[in-house]
Amino acid sequence: MATRAAFVVALILRSIYGGMPIVAKGAFDEGMSISVFVLYRHATAILILVPVAFVLERKSSPALSFKVSLKLFVHAFYGISGSINIYSIGLSYASATSSSAISNVLPVVAFFLAVLLRIESLNMKRFQGIVKVTGIVFCFAGVIVLAFYQGPEIKSFNHHHLLHNTSNSHDTITVQPVRTWLLGIFLMTLGTIFWALWTVLQGPMLDAYPSKLLNTTLQIVFATIQCFFIALVVERDFSRWKLKLDISLIAVLYSGILVSGVGYYMQVWVIDKSGPVFLAMTMPITLLVTIVLSSFLGEAITLGSILGGAVMVGGLYCVLWAKRTEQIDVSKEQNAAPVQARQV
Repeated sequence: MATRAAFVVALILRSIYGGMPIVAKGAFDEGMSISVFVLYRHATAILILVPVAFVLERKSSPALSFKVSLKLFVHAFYGISGSINIYSIGLSYASATSSSAISNVLPVVAFFLAVLLRIESLNMKRFQGIVKVTGIVFCFAGVIVLAFYQGPEIKSFNHHHLLHNTSNSHDTITVQPVRTWLLGIFLMTLGTIFWALWTVLQGPMLDAYPSKLLNTTLQIVFATIQCFFIALVVERDFSRWKLKLDISLIAVLYSGILVSGVGYYMQVWVIDKSGPVFLAMTMPITLLVTIVLSSFLGEAITLGSILGGAVMVGGLYCVLWAKRTEQIDVSKEQNAAPVQARQV
């Protein structure tokens, strides 16, 4: 049962995540290099995580072998540097609202990958198994709706774009080419799949290196190094590496400090207090926050993004409900077993 404090922290966490695609999209629309943004985001997160990890784990940290270091490096490559670069490119082609909508499929994709890797079970003979499959279908149906139906633009009460100049009219979704929009949705979905795979494989990774704080910190350090070389290859115009006092700097600080730094501890705290299912159930709040902020800031919102997001949220809750029901049934069976044994 979630406590009131856990709900408040989860609400703050989802509000932070809801604002991230808006400021990042604003930075991209202002011309900030995507690869440089991802590099600076991770570098900023290091400034937060490394000192904290040093203070808290300097005496109790487990030994780090070459094999474990290599595993952390690989996980960082596809799960952090790779997924966020791909996702950010997709965001630049689509919209902040579509980004928050797609984030709702993360727990469902993670469950699907866990089934394929035989980490989770799926029993189609039980009602919960059918509901899980239904939820997976709903989520992918939501992605299809989001990709192929933009729909009419919902007018904002604020007609002035506060995060970027109105000259960047390509931000308006209704004038974007269909291929560009489809590419954006595809890349964000692909980035989500890589991130979900990273989430699923964190269990075995924590078995190999059990410190959660150092595990994450080392992966972000490795990801920063990887992103540096990616940025060197992709962005050879070093004038675009400079940060100015504009939305680009806000996006880097916001993503690095609040999302990658503070957000990580909030997630761990909520999971410790109320469990991962409760945290996943709060994910639709991110979409609501993004819609409200987009409307306030004068950003474009389409009917397709809202409908697609609603379908994905339905799929998310189908899977979460089925998993929660299975946990209750298993708990009842375990409690009933000793009673039956005593009766015998």
